[in-house]
Amino acid sequence: MHRFFVDKSQVKGDIAFISGDDAKHLEKVLRLKEGDTIEVVVGEEQEYLGKVITLKGKSHEVKLLESVDRNQESSLKITLYQGLPKASKMELIIQKAVELGVNRIVPVMNARSVVQLKTEKDQQKKQERWQKIAYEAAKQSKRLLIPEVALPMEFNEVIKNLSEEVQVVAYEDERTTGLKDLPFMIKDKDQQASVPSIGLWVGPEGGFSKDEISSIKEKEGYAVTLGPRILRTETAGLTLITIVQYECGDLGG
Repeated sequence: MHRFFVDKSQVKGDIAFISGDDAKHLEKVLRLKEGDTIEVVVGEEQEYLGKVITLKGKSHEVKLLESVDRNQESSLKITLYQGLPKASKMELIIQKAVELGVNRIVPVMNARSVVQLKTEKDQQKKQERWQKIAYEAAKQSKRLLIPEVALPMEFNEVIKNLSEEVQVVAYEDERTTGLKDLPFMIKDKDQQASVPSIGLWVGPEGGFSKDEISSIKEKEGYAVTLGPRILRTETAGLTLITIVQYECGDLGG
């Protein structure tokens, strides 16, 4: 069943109004008709079954039939700090990271990043494109919320504005410490991990500089190995997310 997100301001009583690109997609691409049933998420909080009532120009009316009591969101809040890769790799990373349950994605311009978005116009253009990809991935994977894709930022700016979340960085020169060795991966008697939010760091194709690794560690971060084989940047992040979700998130226990 097709899924749509609406803001609370787009709901009047039990009628939701779908407009903009979603309205075009509903009518012109999906070719839905009056009477068809869809899923509607209101305010990234509550899911409803809805019936298309009218198809009117740029705004379509959907009657909210009943609320759906299910939550596909992970108990673990994940921010992916992704070093900017070349070409279209970032689009794949964003799509799959959203499917896996991340809450936020921060594109990072590292010292060894080949891609450097220097102008505000370039950064804005990329961010808008990436946010659309996150939106479509959230719909496809039945998320309740749409993960934010932040504007690309320089590494030092990201470090300066870090929150209190635990930080973990995949580092190819780390040889001994793996994810299973981290203290928060040890579960309590109820088989629940102790960390509520986590930042996962993945470098660009050139990897992290030693200074960058030191900066993350100074924020009480952990450097880990993902095994004896070197993973591509588009593989490393998805591997990190999957393992941490399994151990600490909605697949854990």
